[in-house]
Formats: sequence, structure tokens, C-alpha cells
Amino acid sequence: RMLSGYKPKNNVQDSYKILDLEEGCSLDDVRNSYHNLAKKYHPDSSSGVADSKAFIRVEEAYRVVLSDLAAKQKSEPGEEEEDQFKSKSLQHRHYLSFEGVGIGTPSQREKQYMQFRVDRATEQVLEYRQQRLESRYAGSDLSRAKDVRQSKKVKITQAVERLVEDLIQESMAKGDFDNLSGKGKPLQKFSHSPHIDPMTHNLNRILIDNGYQPEWILLQKEIRETIERLRKSIVASRRKLGEPMTLPEQKQWGRICEQFAEDIRKLNKRVDNFNLVVPILSRQMVHFSTDKEILRARKTYEAVVEKVSGSDMKENEGEEGKRFGWKSSLLKWLKL
Repeated sequence: RMLSGYKPKNNVQDSYKILDLEEGCSLDDVRNSYHNLAKKYHPDSSSGVADSKAFIRVEEAYRVVLSDLAAKQKSEPGEEEEDQFKSKSLQHRHYLSFEGVGIGTPSQREKQYMQFRVDRATEQVLEYRQQRLESRYAGSDLSRAKDVRQSKKVKITQAVERLVEDLIQESMAKGDFDNLSGKGKPLQKFSHSPHIDPMTHNLNRILIDNGYQPEWILLQKEIRETIERLRKSIVASRRKLGEPMTLPEQKQWGRICEQFAEDIRKLNKRVDNFNLVVPILSRQMVHFSTDKEILRARKTYEAVVEKVSGSDMKENEGEEGKRFGWKSSLLKWLKL
């Protein structure tokens, strides 16, 4: 639209009608009407009736009306009127971008607006820092001194606790607590703890009197008794088969090992349940291995066999000594 050869299509009367004006109106009326219509129909105005074609017609009508007013007042131009009709850039974009900041071409106004935003952000940051410092140091000198004393007190307490804990651990490593009276004996059932409220203390006392035990303790006891029973049963089964084993006895031993593996699998499920309810991580248990348990049973059986054979040999030697003892004594007497 800034080309020099541009010619508007509207005539003067239609242009006045488009701008809702009458001939003979003032220049301020023309500008006000144009600004209102530009804000209404401009595509960037986010208006409900925005229309680019209507905006083009309004702009063409505005140029035609300005040319008509300039032609009418050209015969007697005054200095003030001449200044009013100088070519000026359209100002409708002041209402649509850059928050109305800046003058000149759009690129110049954009640079001025960016600098304006930087200055405004800097001011906001300075105000925020000032408010934060004021809130931090708003308290009196007495309150600050009290906070310093409190922090020093906490640091000293923590240092003393760490020192005491280190001394206790060092004494335990040296064995200074091994000769204490009451070591290995159970604690008193009803010793009062200052960290437990009286209601909880009385409830614990009632439960202990009635033989209550936590679930994880019962599970642990059951697992230990079960593995001991299984170990004894497989050693006893191996002793019944004897040595060396015949082919039927080997098949029977295989069935015994399969049943033992099934019992170990069930026992490992109990171990899993125990690990879920035990409150102390170091008290958790690992699974039992079938191969290791069978190897352990075999070694136990061999040790028992060696012990039995050794005792039998000693008994046989004792009986032979009793049988032939009178002959050796007679020979000794004859030699004397």
C-alpha cells in the first residue's frame, strides 16, 4: 500500500459512508473514526468481527477522505494546517503490539520495546532482592543472637553424642563390656522404660504374662525346628540303606532326595514370609539349598559310620585281650 502508483478504488462519497462520516467533518473526526474501525476490523485485533477485506476498504476510504480534505483546504493553507496534513505513519498498531511503547518504524519500536522489557525485569529483580533481604534481617539483634546461641548448643550436643558413641564402640571392640554382671541373662520383664507411655507398658505386661510372642519370632522358631528335623530324617534314612547301596536301595535313595527337595522348597516359602514380617533387616534369612543339605547329610553319615566302626574295633580288641590275657600272663610268670 506504500507504493507510489497505488490508486484507491473508492470514490469520495463512498469513502465517507464507509467511515460513517459526513462531508465537511474535521480532520480529528476522520482520524477517530478510522482508529475505531481499524481496531474493530484489523486481523490482529482478536475481535469477533475482524476481517482483512473490511479493514482494506476502511484504509482506502481513509486515504480518499484525507486527500479530499487536503484538496479543499489547499487554497488557503496555514502553518498549523500544513503540519496536520504531513505524511504520517499509521498509528493503529500502537493499540495492538509493544504495549504502546516506542516511536518510529515497527523495527525501531520493537528495539525500544525490548529495551523497555529488560529495564523492567531488572527493576523487578532488584525489588525482589531488596524485599528478601529486608525479610531476612527484619528481626532484632536479640533474636539473631538467640538463634546463634541455639545453633551452637545444637552443634555441641551433636558433637558430644558422637564422641560418646565412638567411646562406646571402642570399648566394645576392646572387650571392656565382656565381664559385666548379668551378661547373657534376660532383661527384667517389667522394667519401666521412660520412653513408653503407661498404657503401652501395661499392655506389653499383659501380653508377656499370657505368653504372647511376635509372629516373626514364631516363624523363626518354626523354620529352625523344621530344618533340624529334615536334616535328622535324611541322615536316618541314609543309615537305614547301609553301605554300599544296591540298585533298589539307590532308587529308594533317589525318591528320598526328591521328597527332601520338595520339603526344602516349602520351607523356603516360609523363609520368604518370615523376611516380609521381620522388623530387623539383619535378622532376615536366606534360602536353604537342597544340594548343600544333601551333601551335608552325606558327610554327617560318613562321620557317624567312622565313629561306629572305630568303637566296634575297640570292643573287638578288648574281647580278644580278655580271651588271650591269661596266656600272656602265664608266659610272663614262667619267664620270671
